[in-house]
Amino acid sequence: MAGFLNRAWEAGIERILIPGIDVETSRLALALAEQHTNLYAAVGVHPGDAASWKNDTLAMLTELAQHPKTIAIGEIGLDYFRDRSPRPLQREVFHQQLDLATELELPVIIHNRDSFEDLWSDLAAWHEELVRNGSALAIRPGVLHSFDGELSTAQAAMEKGFFIGISGPVTFKNARDRQGVVADLPLNKILIETDAPYLTPHPFRGRWPNEPAHVALVAEKIAELHRKPIDTIAQATWENAAQLFDWGANS
Repeated sequence: MAGFLNRAWEAGIERILIPGIDVETSRLALALAEQHTNLYAAVGVHPGDAASWKNDTLAMLTELAQHPKTIAIGEIGLDYFRDRSPRPLQREVFHQQLDLATELELPVIIHNRDSFEDLWSDLAAWHEELVRNGSALAIRPGVLHSFDGELSTAQAAMEKGFFIGISGPVTFKNARDRQGVVADLPLNKILIETDAPYLTPHPFRGRWPNEPAHVALVAEKIAELHRKPIDTIAQATWENAAQLFDWGANS
């Protein structure tokens, strides 16, 4: 872990958010965040792990989510590509975690794979309820993690306050469509992610594990696509993360 963190700080990374994919990894993420000032945790059950949901899972997540170093609920959502958990169960687990996010006013980190119709139906209804109830979360509801959809999809999400997470594949030589979408995204709605240990960016594509230092390569590609200096991208994405996760300069 020390090596990963040292390389991240050397690459100019200042803060890292570690999401969970089940209760155990959520606990581990929080334990790491407690040990390092610039690490933060998100807690949640990934749709691929929805079958692990038990009667006491929500209570355990609620306890973890109330820790001051927990700043988001995630990684949550739907995954119809791998279908590791029954789809109705995925949606029920998703709904319960959206309710938890509402209760604690924590933004969500959203996983989507081949499931956008159902996912957006659920997310849009959730956001409408936030607006109707005057929740402060309505203006910073979350991020569509490792986004790989069309520009129109991103625009619909951004209109509701969501940020768009960009990860390693934007650097791939064969990712022309994805690059075109990213080039058209407003800088004030972009976040940079790793999806570590997966999706290692070019020129390290295919190497495992990915690591936080590599987000610098994603930032460089976004700078190229937007024809902006790398410092502009770094500043914009820093401000976006601070807005979404409420991690101000002195927090």
